[in-house]
Amino acid sequence: MKRALFCRGTLLAQQVALESSVPAAISPALLPRLHRAMSSVSIPPPACLLKPLEAPFRYLFGPGPSNVPPRILAAGGRPIIGHMHPEMFEIMNDIKKGIQYAFQTENNMTIAMSGSGHTAMECAIFNTVEPGESVLVAINGIWGERVAEIAKRMGANVHTMVKAPGGYFTNQEIEQALAKHKPVLFFLTHGESSAGIAHPVDGIGDLCRQHNCLFLVDSVASLGGAPLYMDKQNIDILYTGSQKALNAPPGTAPISFNERACKKMSSRKTKPVSYLLDMTHLSNYWGCDGKPARIYHHTGPVSGFFALRESLAILAEKGLENSWRHHKEVAEYLYKGLEDLGLKLFVPDKSLRLPSVTTIAIPSGYDWREILAYLIKYHQMELTGGLGPSMGLVLRVGLMGYNCSKTNVDLVLLALADALKHCHKSKA
Repeated sequence: MKRALFCRGTLLAQQVALESSVPAAISPALLPRLHRAMSSVSIPPPACLLKPLEAPFRYLFGPGPSNVPPRILAAGGRPIIGHMHPEMFEIMNDIKKGIQYAFQTENNMTIAMSGSGHTAMECAIFNTVEPGESVLVAINGIWGERVAEIAKRMGANVHTMVKAPGGYFTNQEIEQALAKHKPVLFFLTHGESSAGIAHPVDGIGDLCRQHNCLFLVDSVASLGGAPLYMDKQNIDILYTGSQKALNAPPGTAPISFNERACKKMSSRKTKPVSYLLDMTHLSNYWGCDGKPARIYHHTGPVSGFFALRESLAILAEKGLENSWRHHKEVAEYLYKGLEDLGLKLFVPDKSLRLPSVTTIAIPSGYDWREILAYLIKYHQMELTGGLGPSMGLVLRVGLMGYNCSKTNVDLVLLALADALKHCHKSKA
């Protein structure tokens, strides 16, 4: 209260000082016009920015971002502190411990990137691969395509294994490709949100070690929603995003490197192509390099880190196993409801379905764009279509973290039933 009164008093004092400095002949009411007449700018203030901010409420039941719970919104709204303050470093230390729990790893080199999941994706590749080195990418959706593109851009010799959306790779197929291409890095998406598949991981890390290859896994859509054990499954590099089952706003991306990955990074002959994503600097910023002082590298997203810390705290309170179990139960409730509506699930094998993002085969005769537009207009509900290779094949329902409830499943089913009733259906 004292601080607020002091700030208000200061502003009033400044206003009085300004008005008292104007000659008595000039009325304060004429000041705005005088300022405009004396202005040196030729572009006026945008009219849209002179209006209050407006953003609609939507049920975000697509593949992400998810609705953010009030507790995390409140954390992100706390007063800013300096990104190099000791208190900020303590919050970053909390985040590191939370990521280690969520990933089930003891890796010291565990941080959160200042950016979306794509930032962590690029960080992993830029730091562990040098130009000319062989990289093997498993593609069964859009995220493998993105990794292959990133690796090509930085000069890697990229080899791909490709399946149609919803397909998966056997360990035998992976081992044959590792033996053939001898990559330094093998990439696999655990939660392929564009197709709605949770790819089996067991045994792949062992194969990569046998072939002296790092195992990189994308868990952006699956972390917190499906079982994953970084250390037990011998995953060398694992990353995720903040905006899915963790329910924080988009903009931070947890990532972890084990000792094998750190050894590869420290023995490279060339510097990473990105300064911002160079783990040499980021490891110091996050206190992972053992040095006594943290040196400025970039200004981290302070509010984003507040929100991420709170989201990890919620996961820790709930418990990972409880979170996995809950996502599975709600997903199965959704499967039954969709089938009762006469809809077909895109991934036929239930054991391969991603609990956090369910894909529905587009119902025959319907325009999927019309269905999505109807849901937004009449139900304020976001579902999405496919992405990349799955475009035009699926509708996607994402119920993650805060949004993962049977009540929300019922909302989705009612909205879909209404859309199927009122959207145009061709006779063909």
